[in-house]
Amino acid sequence: MIIIIGLGNPGLEYRKTYHNIGFRCVDKLAESLGVTFKHKYCNAKAAEYYLNGEKIVIAKPQTYMNLSGDSVKQLAAKFKAQNSEILIVYDDIDLPFGSIRIRSEGSAGTHNGMKSIVANMGKNIPRLRAGIGRGPEDVPLFSYVLSRVSKDKALQEDKLTDTVCAAINYYIETKCDIEKVGQRFNEKGE
Repeated sequence: MIIIIGLGNPGLEYRKTYHNIGFRCVDKLAESLGVTFKHKYCNAKAAEYYLNGEKIVIAKPQTYMNLSGDSVKQLAAKFKAQNSEILIVYDDIDLPFGSIRIRSEGSAGTHNGMKSIVANMGKNIPRLRAGIGRGPEDVPLFSYVLSRVSKDKALQEDKLTDTVCAAINYYIETKCDIEKVGQRFNEKGE
């Protein structure tokens, strides 16, 4: 059992925002696998498939970002999944746009969705952070993350979501071996 959870906000108005990169990554992953988000449970939209006899669930919580932990906790309970069998995919302003980091545990940093998850599940939950960089200094953080990805970054975002999908596929292939995935995909010089 592996559960891949992309974070974002539901609703068309958020679809192309920096904060919804987690949703766009798992959307691209599902599309590449030929699966759809046809299931609705645990306050999430979900796609399911099997790989070599192992069930894989791809989920998008519909609780809005700041309450993501509620849905993640329900998903873990429904599938009797340990934290080590869950991977959270989300945006990170502290990473340069286009870079990724995968870790087995850690603090939530400035991310309210991860704060909710850590409050519900603890710090020892694997996560893949997709770098969205920081906005202009004169733009408040919440305004930047809820703004649409700029046209000049659209091509970079395509590459970023491709890299995230490759990292997730490798994570599944290696049976959740964070160290191997990190060696292959983490940017150097953190």
